[in-house]
Amino acid sequence: MAEPVRVVVGVSGSLGSLAALHRAVAEARRAVGRTVGGAGSGTGGSTGGGGAEVLVLHAWEPPGGEFGYRRSPCPPLLSAVRAAAEERLAEALAEAFGGADPGVPVTARTVRGEPAAVLLAAADRPGDLLVLGPSGPWWHRGLHRPVPTRCVRAARCPVLVVPRPELALVLDGLSGRGVDAELRGLVGAGRRPGGRG
Repeated sequence: MAEPVRVVVGVSGSLGSLAALHRAVAEARRAVGRTVGGAGSGTGGSTGGGGAEVLVLHAWEPPGGEFGYRRSPCPPLLSAVRAAAEERLAEALAEAFGGADPGVPVTARTVRGEPAAVLLAAADRPGDLLVLGPSGPWWHRGLHRPVPTRCVRAARCPVLVVPRPELALVLDGLSGRGVDAELRGLVGAGRRPGGRG
């Protein structure tokens, strides 16, 4: 009996990650169609005997990262962060599907750890497919290398990086113009007439 196709997708709640979630479900449906069409038997939603399943992961870390938490542990804060991660994942699933059946089995989990490491550990079989949204804007990434870049370089399975949704591009453009105008106003306000600022 063949193992089911497993599509692993990382979800943060951003528009890009929701687009990745939709694409992961579409890829799982496509795999079910290939399996059913090729074998002539089986059910689309079944995970047994060559079906497909989607594993939705939301990785979270304690504030300050693992190193910071080890230096000054605070169990109530850790519980609050875990609960917030679980709530964020539930909201992302509700936003993505609106209560409708996605048509394939979906398992959702929150996992404590750095996002790229969590995703790479979950997508550990050569037959898996890892689906990711685009990396966030530079100010969200900080000093870390983008998750999609790390996963593409280190994955043991195919990786699909979904481009930014058009709505996210429009919103980025709107907010970018506002930020640029605000920065120009701040820089202009700091200059003295006839001299350097």
